[in-house]
Amino acid sequence: MSFSQLNIITPILKAIEQEGYTIPSPIQQQAIPILLEGKDVLASAQTGTGKTAAFAIPIIQALYHQEQRLLSKRLIQALILAPTRELAEQIKESFRNYSREMSIKTEVIYGGVSQKNQEVALKKGLDVLIATPGRLLDLINQGLLTLSHVKYLVLDEADRMLDMGFIHDVKKIVKLVPDERQTMLFSATLPKEIMKLANELLKHPVRIEVTPPEAMVDKIKQLLYYVSKKDKTHLLIDLLVNPKLESVLVFTRTKHGANKFVKELLSYGVKADAIHGNKSQNRRQQALTDFKGKRLRVLVATDIAARGIDIDELSHVINYDLPETPETYVHRMGRTGRAGLSGEAYSFCSQDEKSLLVAIIKHINMDIPVVEHKLFQEKTKSNQVEKQNVKSVESKTVVDKKNSNTKTKAFRYGFEVKKNDGNKKNHQRGNTPSSARLSTNQYRIKSNSKSK
Repeated sequence: MSFSQLNIITPILKAIEQEGYTIPSPIQQQAIPILLEGKDVLASAQTGTGKTAAFAIPIIQALYHQEQRLLSKRLIQALILAPTRELAEQIKESFRNYSREMSIKTEVIYGGVSQKNQEVALKKGLDVLIATPGRLLDLINQGLLTLSHVKYLVLDEADRMLDMGFIHDVKKIVKLVPDERQTMLFSATLPKEIMKLANELLKHPVRIEVTPPEAMVDKIKQLLYYVSKKDKTHLLIDLLVNPKLESVLVFTRTKHGANKFVKELLSYGVKADAIHGNKSQNRRQQALTDFKGKRLRVLVATDIAARGIDIDELSHVINYDLPETPETYVHRMGRTGRAGLSGEAYSFCSQDEKSLLVAIIKHINMDIPVVEHKLFQEKTKSNQVEKQNVKSVESKTVVDKKNSNTKTKAFRYGFEVKKNDGNKKNHQRGNTPSSARLSTNQYRIKSNSKSK
């Protein structure tokens, strides 16, 4: 099936062609015809399936036929609510790209930045508004905009808005929108709370479910590495020696962990940056732009910030920290293997994360192949050498009570055993390294002993 078979008007077809798309994705094939008929939709679609275009194209086409847009004063006729700034920006770009052949005005508002530019855009008038719930309510309460002319309402990634505590704000916003409207709710998952919200907001919706998220995991090559917390960075540095890891999205659980990890990567010469809630919108957007432009090889993100990342050719996703919920694991996997492309996902599991791993395996109903990495083979071997050295020392070294200077040290990671013969002149301080900083395909190694 082609886009032209979906009854899409010529200006939008030209824009789609300029974007490089030729065949509509399954969610687009199902949702676009239904939405063009003016029906409400409840759609369950994984990130990366093309769901933004699935609702953007019908809205743009409907606005194109509206005489209202030709009035001197533009009025907000389409409202799209998104949970994060990054996702809101991504939706804005999609609307602008698909409406480039038309005089449809699209703007975005969100918190974390000055509202002055947003006020100017609102005063000029617009047709489509993409917003995060908090900033939208702030501007409404200030009397800077009205939603009384909205005809098309979209809730994108509703499950994430639920997780972030935005549902109450969403309900307040919906009350300000006319009852006579077309409503679209898109969500990666449909828990009971989302189904309850859908029943409140939608009128006789058409239910669409395209490729359950768990089924999409089959397309992605998954690998599992058992590793201690302190060795996770060492392991990733070693993996990055492989040039096939061209663009790598790394997930960490905390903002602090993301910042710390980026510093370590930079110290090894890896071009990396982080995006999370504590960074300004400009810095987050710059990091994302650099990553898309291949100026960064590694982007470290928390789950919430990653919701706005839309990159078709992301080679690898790495779970530096396993997620708290199995559903989030599937969402992370959805960042690679987009638009039918293959992808790879690596997961690092430490001892205290094994319960999370069990939940993930149960949820996706498949085993994840375990990789025995050379780091751990080397450690096992070095530990055996250390034990042998210690036994040798215990059997061969006679402690002379009169010569208290005799010392024996057995170093980890296979360092040679050194003995001080008691002669100060012959004692070479520092011959046995207490630490070594190695190249990117090795590790920063520290012994557990100090030279004496």
